[in-house]
Amino acid sequence: MFGQRTTMVDRAEALPGRDTPIPAPPPHEVLGTSLTPTYPAGSEIADFGMGCFWGAERRFWRIGAENGIITTAVGYAGGYTPNPTYDEVCTGRTGHTEAVRVVFDPRRISYADLLKVFWENHDPTQGMRQGNDVGTQYRSAVLYHDDAQKAAAESTRDAFQSVLTRSGFGPITTEILPAGDFYFAEAYHQQYLADTKNPGGYCGIGGTGESCPVGIARTGE
Repeated sequence: MFGQRTTMVDRAEALPGRDTPIPAPPPHEVLGTSLTPTYPAGSEIADFGMGCFWGAERRFWRIGAENGIITTAVGYAGGYTPNPTYDEVCTGRTGHTEAVRVVFDPRRISYADLLKVFWENHDPTQGMRQGNDVGTQYRSAVLYHDDAQKAAAESTRDAFQSVLTRSGFGPITTEILPAGDFYFAEAYHQQYLADTKNPGGYCGIGGTGESCPVGIARTGE
């Protein structure tokens, strides 16, 4: 519908966007928590791009509140256009990737634990695509919020690369870059695969691990 742009747009050529954010999404369909700040004291944020954000978000919310997940949300990050719409992101002219935000309690689940979920539930070697989804909006990315997250992302990337190399796969193409603005996606995208919204919905990311090129390679083994 929009074409499949596989090269990043230059900042000067990016769509202008808008000053006004899209309306704030409602509370989490599954967890019942707020998707937008302010988050509970002591919580931390992790932002990831894993291809289709519907399945990526589901993979993280399924970890559960009892295991430290406070809320999850989908949005657009890593690009240039302020407050983009989904249709604009699909053109490849915003520079954004589809992203999932995970707000978590570090006393119950670590950032390293979340990185393990990230690496093992998509294929980080595919460049500007993820499976049949082709374009810059589907690229793999870790958007870190501090130096500790950056170091953890880089060290786990290197560990996972060793697993992939032994299995005959190519280099990881995941971007590891500072988290800039996170623009929340439209309400209908939030928890899209929840049983109460789209019980028959499909996304190849975040299910049984079929997107991982080594059949859920285990970085800790």
